[in-house]
Formats: sequence, structure tokens, C-alpha cells
Amino acid sequence: IVGFMGCGKTAVAQLLAALLNRKVIDLDELITRQQERTPAEIINEDGEAAFRSTETAALRELLDGGFDGVLSIGGGGWIESANRQLLGESKAITVWLDAPFDVCWERIESGQEIRPMAPTRDKAKALFEGRQPVYQTAMTRVATRSGESLESLVSRVAAAVRAIQYRLP
Repeated sequence: IVGFMGCGKTAVAQLLAALLNRKVIDLDELITRQQERTPAEIINEDGEAAFRSTETAALRELLDGGFDGVLSIGGGGWIESANRQLLGESKAITVWLDAPFDVCWERIESGQEIRPMAPTRDKAKALFEGRQPVYQTAMTRVATRSGESLESLVSRVAAAVRAIQYRLP
């Protein structure tokens, strides 16, 4: 599951994994456990490039280990071409969870998580707009709907995944 910060990737991934009877991993949470620092702390202390390198290494290790479940990747994870290549080589089905900026910003602003890449609405909006073309390279897009329940959204994501699985050789 890929998409902008605050779009609901983690919540969708957790319910999708339960629905599909698969393991679930949030890459940012995995990195936090491995590094004993959050992505925000790594970015603030070492810079974004260091975090992206750590993120790619964690993803590579996970995929090399044969992970076969639902993976939620942080908002910038899909932006890195190395990560897209790793996921492509592993034959991962990538789903872009597309939520409107205003929904994402509301969640960013009201959440407890520190988001160093989106310190202001203007910077977050510019980042959101800049990332859209890369998110569009995911295998499929599932747009969130106003007032839709999480269960309904997950059902639509599951249907999209199944449709792709059906088409794969």
C-alpha cells in the first residue's frame, strides 16, 4: 500500500491483511524497531537521504526474506526508484491509496506523529502535488470516498488486488 502521509495506509493494510489472512508490516514501524528511532528522528538527526537509505535497506531485507503479506510503505517510500524497483522485482502488487490532500492534511495536523517532511500546510501541499505523478505508477489506484467506512475501502482495495492477481501469469 503506497500513498501520501495521512491517506490511511496503515489502517487499510492492517484490515486488508486480516481479510486476506496475511501478515502485515508497516515499513516505518519496522524501521523504528530496527533503528530504535522513528523515521522523523532519523530524518531530523541524519537527514532525509540517510533515512531513505535505511528505508531501502529495510525493504530489501524484508523482500529478500520472502515476505508474503501486506506492506504499508511510508509516504516517501514509493518515491524512491530503488524501492519501486525492489517491489517490481519481487512481483509485489502495488496499490496507491489516493486520498484528497485536505483529508491527509487534517490527519497530519491532528495526529501525534511528527512529520518533518510536512511542517506546514504549504510544504505538505507542494510535496503532495509533487509526488502524485510517481504514485500514479503503482499497479492500481483506489481513491478514498468521502464518508466511506474503512471496511468498505478495504473491500475495494481487496477487490483491486484480486483483479490484479487474476491477470498475473
